[in-house]
Amino acid sequence: MHDIADLESRQIPGVGVASTEFIDAAAAQCKTLGFDPAMVFVPHPIQNRTDAEMRTLADDALDDILRLLCARQNADQ
Repeated sequence: MHDIADLESRQIPGVGVASTEFIDAAAAQCKTLGFDPAMVFVPHPIQNRTDAEMRTLADDALDDILRLLCARQNADQ
């Protein structure tokens, strides 16, 4: 969250990616930091996944990441 907050404070759009296990933690940290980042949540867990499974997670999330990133960028223009 701090990285995305830093990027956006410098007018650089960002999108956070985390596993679904961290939805509540992300919401709490956003509230504490006072901003509403673009977030994409992927299925949990990720630590025991194979490289192929991680590529699939990334491929599945890519469209949402790009959509949110473009929306953030367009909002700044």
